[in-house]
Amino acid sequence: EVQLVESGGGMVQPGGSLRLSCAASGFTFSMYGMSWSRQAPGKEREMVALMISTGTTYYTNSVKGRFTISRDNARNTLYLQMNSLKPGDPALYYCGRLRPGRARPENDYWGQGTQVTIST
Repeated sequence: EVQLVESGGGMVQPGGSLRLSCAASGFTFSMYGMSWSRQAPGKEREMVALMISTGTTYYTNSVKGRFTISRDNARNTLYLQMNSLKPGDPALYYCGRLRPGRARPENDYWGQGTQVTIST
């Protein structure tokens, strides 16, 4: 059974940093591309960062230069380092496994999410 469990969310001040983690199990982690998505209240879920199995990364424009996706295949763990957090960043952040063989990235599994909040 595929399981993805996110952690590391919380409340930070504007300009602060957080590091999200995603523990994966039930599949050969190193063979799959992985992603981070977020969903704010009243908005659609958007994919903000992804890393394919070769290590190549992609970011949505709003997080480029601030967020870094990485993975530790030995620990079956995906990370998202978030720096310079802005008021537009608070959301429920989801880790997802990328469905293989698709021209456009889409997830076939994702976790329950971890909440990121910015204090005002």
